[in-house]
Amino acid sequence: MTWKPKATRQTAKLRAALLKCTRRYFEQKDILEVATPALVQHAVTDPSIDSVSLSLNDRTTWLHTSPEHCMKRLLAAGFPDIYSIGPVFRAGELSSHHLPEFTMIEWYRIGFGLREIVNDALSLASELMSDAITEKASIVEYRDVFTTALSLDPLTAAAGNIADALDADESLRSAVGEDRDAWLDLAMVARICPGFPKDRLTVVRHYPSSQAALARLCPANPSVADRFEIYCGTVELANGFVELTDPDELQDRFERDRKSRITSGKPDIGIDEHFIDALRSGLPDCAGVAFGFDRMLMIAAGLDHIDDVVTFTPGPATPPRTPDSSFH
Repeated sequence: MTWKPKATRQTAKLRAALLKCTRRYFEQKDILEVATPALVQHAVTDPSIDSVSLSLNDRTTWLHTSPEHCMKRLLAAGFPDIYSIGPVFRAGELSSHHLPEFTMIEWYRIGFGLREIVNDALSLASELMSDAITEKASIVEYRDVFTTALSLDPLTAAAGNIADALDADESLRSAVGEDRDAWLDLAMVARICPGFPKDRLTVVRHYPSSQAALARLCPANPSVADRFEIYCGTVELANGFVELTDPDELQDRFERDRKSRITSGKPDIGIDEHFIDALRSGLPDCAGVAFGFDRMLMIAAGLDHIDDVVTFTPGPATPPRTPDSSFH
């Protein structure tokens, strides 16, 4: 282990320049920068995300995995379009594209639909990344990329059919079981993302309703959600959606998440009632994006490993530098 920083001065200067550019982009659109606490009372219920916990005054508290809940509470309180830039934390995330602490850009636009928020995310990317990467961005349907790569419909295929398409061995089948969404995620990582071009952005939109997270279901087709992700090759840069504003549906999703966590052996962490109360008071129709700044910087700097764009990494060194495409 060395005491020296991992990022070079050149990379640090690029980080500073791109952060300045990011703030200028939002300022030009009259979007307010806000600060939310990194230390929060409630962890997210999403079973695919593990929060970092700590004890404070004999109480369990959490480092936020995203400013999402707090930012939506601000919107419910009457704030205008807002953005935030800062560190977020995820337990157990360590790879060539993952760090347990990383910088996230998150923003919300009132009244935006899926098309508008996708265009907004691509517009910011065009300010931060080379024209060669952003000018030829393609927008594809989640369903279509699965049909093309695996000849199956991800909205209806059974877990076993997805496993067959991946030529999964018995040990993997035993580990994943009948979890369709887990198989879909594996398929995205192993077969879909490797087919995305490395020299331009790919937007995948309309994820299955079972992977809606906090997105609303598409009014024209409730079997899919108004959710999208942006990739550069196998690297996921952004995740966004038109926001769910129905507090009862939100409560139901949180309860399903809790049951899923318990079934998988993860701790039951409770529900953020303040967030639900905010929706009950009235969250305006809006859309939001979470944009991974460090990954974007990695690509902009022409680097292959996320370690190389941060000054220091916490704890032990990351595993061998093999690319992956799983995201937070």
